[in-house]
Amino acid sequence: MKLDALSKQLGHTFKHPGLLQRALTHCSHSVTHNERLEFLGDSVLNCVIAKHLYDTRTDLAEGVLSRQRSNLVNQQTLVTLAQQLQLGEMLLLGEGERKSAGFRRPSILADAMEAIFGAVFVDGGFSAAEQVILNLYVPLIAQADEQAMGKDYKTLLQEFLQSKRLALPKYTVIATQGEAHAQVFKVACDIAQLNISTLGEGVSRRGAEQVAAEVAYKKL
Repeated sequence: MKLDALSKQLGHTFKHPGLLQRALTHCSHSVTHNERLEFLGDSVLNCVIAKHLYDTRTDLAEGVLSRQRSNLVNQQTLVTLAQQLQLGEMLLLGEGERKSAGFRRPSILADAMEAIFGAVFVDGGFSAAEQVILNLYVPLIAQADEQAMGKDYKTLLQEFLQSKRLALPKYTVIATQGEAHAQVFKVACDIAQLNISTLGEGVSRRGAEQVAAEVAYKKL
């Protein structure tokens, strides 16, 4: 039933429902898992978003388009979509991953999201995958700040503070969780003069800093 509900949310009826189940299967659970679909979905996602930006942002140069695409297909955006679809509760994980709350791990959620795109592509071709991806992404693109689309949030936050002649934020790693091959970093972004402190989480220190900076920038 959950897979049927997910199919409806995606707007795609699978001719081969086993593909969707495989997309939700982590390598810790079974030898039949989602890594190959993830590989395919990553490429399809990049192509669809690149084509959409090319078609709709005709006034932008290649460099800006590349930055916009990077900001749209990054892990944090994929995790946001996965959370909207409540993928965490549908993931098939091995016992170790379940005990370590793998259903909340950003890398696992993002990989599953890409695997779903790959599954739709295999099941229905490029047009079907394009429709599913744009159904999810177009609202995000419409809501995105045009300036933020071309720059990362650490840069935007720094430029904003400099324009107000305020000190730059301080980033501090406050926790590192997980095994060495699958670590999750938690980083604090502190702006002392404005009494603002935000948290970010990611599979790298830089990624966690970007998330924390994004939260702080949106507060400002």
